[in-house]
Amino acid sequence: MKKIQTNNAPSAIGPYSQGIIVDDLIYTSGQLGINPLTGELVNTSIEDETEQSCKNVIEIIKAAGSDANKIIKTTVFISNMDDFAKINAIYAKYFISNPARSCVEVAKLPKNANNEIEAIAKK
Repeated sequence: MKKIQTNNAPSAIGPYSQGIIVDDLIYTSGQLGINPLTGELVNTSIEDETEQSCKNVIEIIKAAGSDANKIIKTTVFISNMDDFAKINAIYAKYFISNPARSCVEVAKLPKNANNEIEAIAKK
């Protein structure tokens, strides 16, 4: 098991890593729409926040030596199912290989974020 660490995605905000590599699989921790340069949540719009979440996931995958085309499964947590279509539109730009996905509405996310995305990818 190897920890993934990159400055191109936000540092973990708790006692966990950005991601883990086990054999030939990469597991990312859930990524909020936090700008890695400022450490602040991008909250100008649901689209901007979702775009940053997607970028963060892909940067972790890249740091592990893989790419977005090798993502096999994602989980998307959203705070308001009414934002589903807006989140989907941005998500589709980044996860073009159409990996398997679960999407659930949750009561609350860290930092009062609107979404959080995690992924599993092949190395």
